[in-house]
Amino acid sequence: MLTVTRVLGMFSRSMVFPYASLYILALGGEAAQIGFVNSLRPLAGLLMYPLAGYIADLVGRVKLIALAGYLSGAITLMYVFAPSWQMIALAGLLQGFIVFHFPASSAIIADSLPPRDRGKGIAMMSTVAGALATFSPYIAGTLIAIQGVNTGMRFLYAFLMVTNLASATITLRFLKETSERSEEKLGFSDLPRTFRNAYSGIPAMLRRLPRSLKALAGVIVLGFMANAIAAPFWVVYVVEHIGLSSVEWGLILLVEVALRNLMFMPAGVVVDRYGRTKSMLASLLLSLASIPLFILSTGFIDVLLIRSAVAISNAFFIPACSALMADMVPRDIRGRTMAALGRGTFMIGSAAGGVGGPGMGFIITIPVMIASIAGGYLYAYNPKYPWLFVTAVTVTSIIVSALFIRDPKEAEL
Repeated sequence: MLTVTRVLGMFSRSMVFPYASLYILALGGEAAQIGFVNSLRPLAGLLMYPLAGYIADLVGRVKLIALAGYLSGAITLMYVFAPSWQMIALAGLLQGFIVFHFPASSAIIADSLPPRDRGKGIAMMSTVAGALATFSPYIAGTLIAIQGVNTGMRFLYAFLMVTNLASATITLRFLKETSERSEEKLGFSDLPRTFRNAYSGIPAMLRRLPRSLKALAGVIVLGFMANAIAAPFWVVYVVEHIGLSSVEWGLILLVEVALRNLMFMPAGVVVDRYGRTKSMLASLLLSLASIPLFILSTGFIDVLLIRSAVAISNAFFIPACSALMADMVPRDIRGRTMAALGRGTFMIGSAAGGVGGPGMGFIITIPVMIASIAGGYLYAYNPKYPWLFVTAVTVTSIIVSALFIRDPKEAEL
């Protein structure tokens, strides 16, 4: 059932997020405002992530996931009827409070997959979830070309609201709990104690993490910062500087998603057979050989080839890093650790527009907020600078991975 809800969510989000920056511009914003809007959403994570991880380990995951779906659907109405970019900023801030379900969903996935098959299992879930979403960017790009950015995006956000509500209902009715819930009950009067327990346990939890996991956390932070800088501006650069239409950009993303989904299963087999760390390094090296060329692109074919290389990189990187995180995190603190560090992965070269999702934890929040704001000003100063930053981050990540990250001798159950 979790895969079914992921299919619905990815299909609708893959229509909205790649064009979200254009919506901000259509509502009167500029490059600096795009960065500002994207910096607000992670803010609430500082408050919610540690609490969510603690509650997920204490009382279970399913109700948290369903509640988040209903609340997210309600907040999406603000995007549908937004009169200005300021309303988008407020909606993004409120949406940030809904991150409390990410540690719960991440923990359910890790709990449900046996260690020796985690790479293939994560790859299979990603393939199934992404299959329908293959056509989302092209459908959305065509709708925007016909209706215009302003009207088209309102339709797309309305569809996102419907899928959020449907996913929440499916989760509540059919998803099975995987945690051993405590007999302890939580109410509003218990919130001060819950906050205290959640935050006071963070140092001890971090001390339990092995060195490789701490190094992986560093790579994840750098990856999210790179996406915060560049992700909102892929579509803006493509439209304003390369001269592609929304339909052409949607077609490129269709090919990218299709190729990534095609590669997921063989990549999962490679990850399980040859190791997580080697697969992760190969992915980073391929991205280093392709993404920096984006600022030299002059047309459709150039961008298509670069995004195809990004697709292959992610097909190996996502199952490798997700499995590595699950292998190294002790099961009894998995919810809290994933609240801090996320699911253990990020989307290399993300072109989805915003930054966040289950891969993000509260330790990543402040760096991402700073990078989001900086990205808007970097792009306004020189549109090529965000991708130069991505190049520097990728080189650093490769060095850290090669020196400090190793597959564990025995994986956690």
